Amino acid sequence: VSVPPRPADLAEIDNFCDALWLEDGLAKATLDSYRSDLGRLAGWLAEHGHEALLDSRETTLTAFIAHLAKQTRASSQARYLSTLRRFYRWQVGRGRLVSDPTLKLANPSLPSRLPKVMSEKQVEALLDAPDLDTPLGLRDRAMLLLGFAGGLRRSEIVSLDHGKDDTPDAGGWVEILEDGVLLTLRGKTGWREVEIARGSSDQTCPVHALTQWLHYARIDFGPIFVATSRNGLKATSERLSDKHVARLIKSCAREAGLRPDLP
Repeated sequence: VSVPPRPADLAEIDNFCDALWLEDGLAKATLDSYRSDLGRLAGWLAEHGHEALLDSRETTLTAFIAHLAKQTRASSQARYLSTLRRFYRWQVGRGRLVSDPTLKLANPSLPSRLPKVMSEKQVEALLDAPDLDTPLGLRDRAMLLLGFAGGLRRSEIVSLDHGKDDTPDAGGWVEILEDGVLLTLRGKTGWREVEIARGSSDQTCPVHALTQWLHYARIDFGPIFVATSRNGLKATSERLSDKHVARLIKSCAREAGLRPDLP
């Protein structure tokens, strides 16, 4: 029988979730997911005689992730890690902790969503395709890099808004941070977060590409990836469809010589 979490840990989890509801207005399903994930960690800490949530060290949290690896899929481990990082960063931001114990925790190795995944060199070849060497290419470059770095579906890429609750048909929103970008996406079972770090060079950095496009298109509200005027110099407010992403990848693959079989 599992040991229940300590009362003090449950209180910390309640404080965290209540604050997120008040500050960010997160959906109940998201908060329930956070409560469940943190409750499992707190119970594990109590069961194995470890320190309380706010006293947990990197080595303890690493042991917890290793414990999860024996019982859950890599995607579930990544979700737990995202929850832990948000919890501890929130505590640091409010002066409850001196440092974030999750900073050095590595992301689990996630299975690919597609049966065939492009290599980094192939993505670089796509970015060198002639059609991307235009003002409009800022948008398409951002779409390719963000989708590749985040392992996003076509529909997830085009469903992104600049901010939370910008439009009723959005499937998520972005937060550009000092170290990268945080995507909050609507999934079949609730909301999930995807963290994307900055790249080593501007040429292949998804965060740099995204900020360039937002600045050029003057987008500070609503859909991020939108259609443009006929000359490709002005952004409209019309959200792109996922079919555009498919056509973009095929066109760039053909121009880059990766798929000579394409018409």
